[in-house]
Amino acid sequence: MSADVWLPIPPEEIDGLPEGLNYLFWDGGEDGRQEFPGDPAECAVYVVPYMKRQPVKVRPLERMPNLRLLQTLTAGVDDVSARLSSLPSGVTLCNARGVHEASTAELALTLTLASLRGVPQFVRAQQREQWQGEFRPALADKNVLIVGYGSIGSAIEDRLVPFEVARVARVARTGRTTERGPVRPLTDLPALLPEADVVILSTPLTESTRGLVNAGFLGRMKDGALLVNVARGAVVDTKALLAELESGRLTAALDVTDPEPLPPGHPLWQAPGVLISPHVGGPTSAFLPRAKRLLTDQLTRFVNQEPLRNVILTTGSTASTGA
Repeated sequence: MSADVWLPIPPEEIDGLPEGLNYLFWDGGEDGRQEFPGDPAECAVYVVPYMKRQPVKVRPLERMPNLRLLQTLTAGVDDVSARLSSLPSGVTLCNARGVHEASTAELALTLTLASLRGVPQFVRAQQREQWQGEFRPALADKNVLIVGYGSIGSAIEDRLVPFEVARVARVARTGRTTERGPVRPLTDLPALLPEADVVILSTPLTESTRGLVNAGFLGRMKDGALLVNVARGAVVDTKALLAELESGRLTAALDVTDPEPLPPGHPLWQAPGVLISPHVGGPTSAFLPRAKRLLTDQLTRFVNQEPLRNVILTTGSTASTGA
């Protein structure tokens, strides 16, 4: 049985790939129906195609009985985790920690600043050739709450520091202490939300975070607060968010939505006080160099039977990680 590795990046474009593996290119194709590059039964390492719909990503999984490593190029693994039951025991699932921190944190700050300073209104006024100035909130002196303090949440705080925010509060699944200060558990959210001017979501989508931002969560946010979501759309209850936006009490900046893609005619498009970007936190010029470095290092570890990076879980095991 040969050790095939399915890569969504042409292998000849990745420097330093280790010898001893048979590299095959497969990214699903433009329509998601691209023929498999080889027999899925001979695939030992499957690197999940990036920026493809979930059915494309999981299409080969049920035909991979000899899979040993399932590597995503996303920070979240929710697109593939629902299909793990179809895999044999002992498959290691790894994410792309280290690939998306810079670009996602950049976008989180971009959305925050654009929303606070009224950039969408300025763009619309420019299209009408109107000189329309006004006082707007600044990020300076604001209290910011980061919900989901993994590597992306930490990178967001790195970029908040120069903006002279009053305070940064950090929340993750479990509490801990960092060099910057305490990370509070999710159970502390009710006490923290009323103090936050800006709430930035960067948490993974799990069963415990699905619908986390519901009517109760939003109701505890202070009047005029901004919700920024660079996590996953399903972390937020869209109906509850729409009610707050339409009342004018809250504003939002969303890189992800539920449903996604957001269909034409959905009320979220026209809701007041919302800025929407089409899930572009990761796909920037920063992606490919970091993704290639990750794959080269990970596959070298795989060949040398060394500990893998970014392990989320191993099928058949109860151990897992999360932020």
